[in-house]
Amino acid sequence: MEKMACVSTVSGRTMFCHLDAPANAISVCRDATQVVVAGRNIFKIYAMEEDGFVERLNLRVGRKPSLNFSCADVMWHQMEENLLATAATNGAVVTWNLARPCRNKQEHLFTEHKRTVNKVCFHPTEVHMLLSGSQDGFMKCFDLRKKESVSTFSGQSESVRDVQFSMKDYFTFAASFENGNVQLWDIRRPDRYERMFTAHTGPVFCCDWHPEDRGWLATGGRDKMVKVWDMTTNRAKEIYCVQTIASVARVKWRPERRWHLATCSMMVDHNIYVWDVRRPFIPFATFEEHKDVTTGIVWRHQHDPYVLLSGSKDSTLYQHMFKDASRPVDRANPEGLCFGLFGDLAFAAKESLMTGEAGRKPYPAGDRRYPIFFFKKPDVTEQFAQVASALSVFESEADGSSRMDWFIKTARRYLLSGKPFAELCDHNAKVAKELNRPQVSTTWTMLRIMFSDPGNPALPANHNMSKLGNIPLMNSFNLKEMSSALNERNKENRQDNLHNLETNLNNDENEETEGSDGQAEYLFGDAELDDDDLYSMEHENQAEEAEFSLPQEAFPLRHEIVDHPSAPEPPAEKPESPQVSGSEAESFCLTPMESISLISVSQLLYQPQLPPSFFCPVVREMLDYYAEQGDVQMAVSVLIVLGDRIRKEIDELTQEHWYMSYIDLLQRFELWNVSNEVIKLSTCSAITCLNQASTTLHINCSNCKRPMSNKGWICDRCHQCASVCAVCHHVVKGLFVWCQGCSHGGHLEHVMEWLKRSNHCPAGCGHLCEYT
Repeated sequence: MEKMACVSTVSGRTMFCHLDAPANAISVCRDATQVVVAGRNIFKIYAMEEDGFVERLNLRVGRKPSLNFSCADVMWHQMEENLLATAATNGAVVTWNLARPCRNKQEHLFTEHKRTVNKVCFHPTEVHMLLSGSQDGFMKCFDLRKKESVSTFSGQSESVRDVQFSMKDYFTFAASFENGNVQLWDIRRPDRYERMFTAHTGPVFCCDWHPEDRGWLATGGRDKMVKVWDMTTNRAKEIYCVQTIASVARVKWRPERRWHLATCSMMVDHNIYVWDVRRPFIPFATFEEHKDVTTGIVWRHQHDPYVLLSGSKDSTLYQHMFKDASRPVDRANPEGLCFGLFGDLAFAAKESLMTGEAGRKPYPAGDRRYPIFFFKKPDVTEQFAQVASALSVFESEADGSSRMDWFIKTARRYLLSGKPFAELCDHNAKVAKELNRPQVSTTWTMLRIMFSDPGNPALPANHNMSKLGNIPLMNSFNLKEMSSALNERNKENRQDNLHNLETNLNNDENEETEGSDGQAEYLFGDAELDDDDLYSMEHENQAEEAEFSLPQEAFPLRHEIVDHPSAPEPPAEKPESPQVSGSEAESFCLTPMESISLISVSQLLYQPQLPPSFFCPVVREMLDYYAEQGDVQMAVSVLIVLGDRIRKEIDELTQEHWYMSYIDLLQRFELWNVSNEVIKLSTCSAITCLNQASTTLHINCSNCKRPMSNKGWICDRCHQCASVCAVCHHVVKGLFVWCQGCSHGGHLEHVMEWLKRSNHCPAGCGHLCEYT
C-alpha cells in the first residue's frame, strides 16, 4: 500500500520531504519519475509527483536487516529500469531487482572486497557490467550473469574514492584515490593503468565525465578545488580550476550547459553551488535549503538542466528548481580595492564609473597608470551581465614612508622567548626605538613595568628608587620628629601615636635635620621627593645590614626603648637605621640622642604595587588598538611574550585571526623561520597544527631508485645505505643537501666546503654542481 510522506512546498515546484534517517546517496531512474535514497538506516524509493514525493517501496525488509542494507552509495541503471546496485559499508556489493515478486528484492551479493565499498557504477551502455571501488585500494568489474568478478584492478595506492565510466569511450573508466592521484584504465587491461596524474594536494573525493565533450574530466578534492582536465592530449592538462570554501564531496556536470557543473561539500558548508567554470570566483547559482551537509546530488533528467535533486544529513530530500536558486552575482560588489606589499593601490570598477563623470577630480596621491580593459564578446546564450571593467594602479612614491622594511627588521630582531620577561620587553623596546617607532618602544617599556616582579628586578635599576618604592610617602618623616615620637610612644598606644606623627608631619614649620647641611622637607601625597636626599646609599639586603655597625653609644639607648613595658615593640616592626653618605660621615659623628633617628614602619598604609591582573583590561584594549591599526605584528608579539598573563582575557577566535594575519604577512615576505617560530609559540590549536601538515618526505634509494618503504637508513630491496654523503661516504642522519641536476649530495657542511674548491660533483659523475 502506498504511503504519503511528509511533504511541503517551498515555492513553485521546489519541494522536499522528511526522511526516516540521514541519506548517504541518491540516484534517479531513467525516465526521471522515481528516486532511490540510500543510507546507513534508510533504503527507499520515492515517486516524484506534482504534489510532492510519494514513498513507493521500502527495500529494508526483515526483522533485523543485515549490514548489506547499510549503504554508502547507490546507483540506478540507466538502461534497465528495475536494476539497482548498492555499495555496503561491510565491503559487499549488492544488486537489487525490483521486478522480483517477493518482498526481498536482493538479487546478487558480491563479497570480494575486504573493506568498505565507496562507489558503484554501471556501464552506460552495457547492461550486465558493474564497476566498484573500495577502501582496500582495489576496483572490481562484475558481470551480473556470473557470481563473481571478472576483473580486478589494483591502483597500487590508497583507497579508491570514486569510479566513473566514460560517456564516450566504451572501454575507459576513471578512478580517484586518497593520495591525490587520478588513474585512467582500460577494462580490457586489468594489469596496469593507461594513465596516471596527480590532480589534487590531498584526497580526490569525486570525479565526473563531461556528457558532451569527450575528454573533459572534472575532479574535486579536500584541497577545496574543482579542476577540469583535458584528457585528449598526451598529458592531462588542467584547463579550468574553481576554488570553493570547503572540501568537495560531489561534482556533477549540468545537462545541456557545457560550462556548468554542480558541487556540494563534505563538511562545514551546507549549500549546493552551480559554477560556470569560466567564472571560477563566484557561483553562478546557489541552493541554500539544506540545514546540514549535502551528501548526494543528481540532475533529475539527463536532458533537463532546470531540476536538481539532493539528499542530506538533515534527513531531507529536496527537489530544487533552478528558477528559485539565489544568484550571488546579483549581490556582489562590482568594485574592487587592494593594497600591494609596498603601498601600491589597485582599483577596479566599471568603465562607466571611471570615465562617465565629466567633473570628476583626479585621483590623489598618484596618477592613473596601467589601465586594463576587459571586454567580453556578446553571446546571446550567455546569462552573464555584460560588464566592462577598468583597472587602475597607483604606485606609491619612493620616499620610503610606505615601505615595509621596518616590518621585516622587526620580525627578524624581536625576541619572543628564551629570556626572562623583563629582558624580552627591554630588548623589543630597544629594537622598536632603533627603528624609529617610539610609541611601540614605550608600549614595551610600560608592559615591563606593569607585569615585572618588583621583588626580583631583572635589570640593575636604581636601587634608591626601589628602596623608596617599598616605603610609602605617608610614612616618611624627618629624624628629629621620629625621636619625639618614640618618647611619646611610652605613654600612648600605637594608634594614637600614628595619629600624632601624621599631625606633626603636616606642620608648616621646617626644621633642619641633624647631620645634614640644609633643610629637608617631607611632604604627603603627590609631593616629589629626591630619593638621593632621603636615601643616599645603595639598598642593601638583610645580610649586608647585619654587617653594618653603628657607633657604640647607640646600643644602650635601643635597649632602654625596648624595656619600656608601656609600649612593647610589635614583632612585625623592623627598625632600620638611616644611612649617610661617605662625605658626611667624615665631617661629623652621631651623638647618643641622634642615634635614635631611625625609620620604623610597622604596617604599610597601602600596597606598594598593583597586581598584574589590574592592568589586563588596559592591555586588552591596547592590543585591540594595534590590531585595528593593522599592526598585527605588535598584537601577536605581545600576546606571545605575555603568555598566560593576558591570553585568557582575549577571545580565542580573535587570537586565531591575529595569528593567521601575522603568519600570512610573514610568509608573503618569505620570513619562513619567523613564521614557524610564531606557529610553535602559539597556543591556539588551529595555529599549532599548521606546521604539522605535509611533514612526511617520501624518498627513493640512491642505488636502486626504488621507494624507501621501511624506517631506517638501509634499503630493504638492495640492502645498501640510502643517504650516503658523496664527500665523507658516511650515512647522512641530519640535514641533507643534494644537486637537482645529478641527484648526488651529502652533509651540508661537507658539500659547501667541497664546492669552494671545485665545481665538479664530489661523486665523480662529471656534473658541474652549484650551491645557491
